[in-house]
Amino acid sequence: MHDVSPLIAVIAGGLGLAFVFGAVAQRFRLPPLVGYLLAGVAAGPFTPGFVADTHLALQLAEIGVILLMFGVGLHFSLRDLLSVKAIAIPGAVAQIAIATILGMGLSHLMGWNLGAGLIFGLSLSVASTVVLLRAMQERRLIETERGRIAVGWLIVEDIAMVLALVLLPPMAAILNGEAGGSAGAVVSSLVLTMGKLGAFVVLMLVVGRRVIPWVLHYVAHTGSRELFRLAVLAIALGFAYGAVVLFDVSFALGAFFAGMILSESELSQRAAHETLPLRDAFAVLFFVSVGMLFNPRILLEDWAPLLATILIVLVGKSVGAYAIVRLFRHSHGTALTISASLAQIGEFSFILVALGISLKLLPEQGRDLILAAAIVSIMLNPLIFSYLDRILKDEPLDEKGEPEHVTRQPLRPTQLAGHAVLVGYGRVGKLIAEGLKDRAMPLLVVEEGTVGDPGVEHIDRKSVV
Repeated sequence: MHDVSPLIAVIAGGLGLAFVFGAVAQRFRLPPLVGYLLAGVAAGPFTPGFVADTHLALQLAEIGVILLMFGVGLHFSLRDLLSVKAIAIPGAVAQIAIATILGMGLSHLMGWNLGAGLIFGLSLSVASTVVLLRAMQERRLIETERGRIAVGWLIVEDIAMVLALVLLPPMAAILNGEAGGSAGAVVSSLVLTMGKLGAFVVLMLVVGRRVIPWVLHYVAHTGSRELFRLAVLAIALGFAYGAVVLFDVSFALGAFFAGMILSESELSQRAAHETLPLRDAFAVLFFVSVGMLFNPRILLEDWAPLLATILIVLVGKSVGAYAIVRLFRHSHGTALTISASLAQIGEFSFILVALGISLKLLPEQGRDLILAAAIVSIMLNPLIFSYLDRILKDEPLDEKGEPEHVTRQPLRPTQLAGHAVLVGYGRVGKLIAEGLKDRAMPLLVVEEGTVGDPGVEHIDRKSVV
């Protein structure tokens, strides 16, 4: 009989169980993420049956974190954030503060120290990117004002958590109350860390902004899809590795900046599409590895702290977010939508938990409470949105009492005949248009805004969507 490699066993067993549990979760109209976490519980050391190698699973989870953060960076839009900055930035900061204070209060009642309380509170303050974006996309809210606010809010939360991942390691000694954690040592460590972080950011914004797009454009012109996909993955993993080795920051930050720089390229959409299958696969393994750390006994032994934790996530965060949005004079419907969007915790919570455990800031009980609260809140979030849909079914989507979707303009018939119709006039669209014009083919372009080409008839995409 052949010996089975532990690595192959982890990948095969993890993906297989994730598929089964994810399909069951989908059947019950729950996010597949719930199934992935439960698959990890089934493969973990606290349940009978197949037990995966936890050490190897956590190493694979690191790749999942890198690719998850790279994906977050790819979807980071400074333009969208600036359009709702007046509420997203102060609102997200205030909501993080509220949830963190509530978490620290609960941790104090459980007898934990300041460091444990801070990690615990921060982990409860941040929502899941996957769950929030999926809920918004299913309801076609991404392009509405409330959708932009929710996404902008999420981006601010993600940036805050990235900063937390960078700043917590040098502060670990003083947060733990260790003798070596003097204020001078912490300040010195923080200055050194911020110096390295600043050097990394400058290098990425000055050098990376030129190198990354140039490399991708060069590879794209080779016409090799395989090389293009390999280039994107090399950028994501290479910059994440370089961030740790050269600047001593984190895999997550390096991958996030690589994705953010790449998002400014015209090839960003193609890069996101080409790497999506691999990102999804390793993201699944990340969630499975997180589930492996969960001890189901906490449901019986620590039910009271668990209930309090769940109430902070579902009620404390939501009430705080609702009050903040209303203070900024947005509508009742917008406030409820933001509240429902944030009534769960996810990816960054798990990353913070792993960091807290490695720094000996967070006890294992805190990890189990956060994992259990994440599973429960993610399972309940679709039900919360379904209830919200019934409440808001007759309410307009914008703040002025009118649907927020762009008003359709009356369509005018084209005089062309035997013509081609081209949807989209970006970099690729322009190349296609040039080729068609060289062949004297009449062309009708459907694109938002003005095409600006006198030789092409144009219809605004907003009129036909």
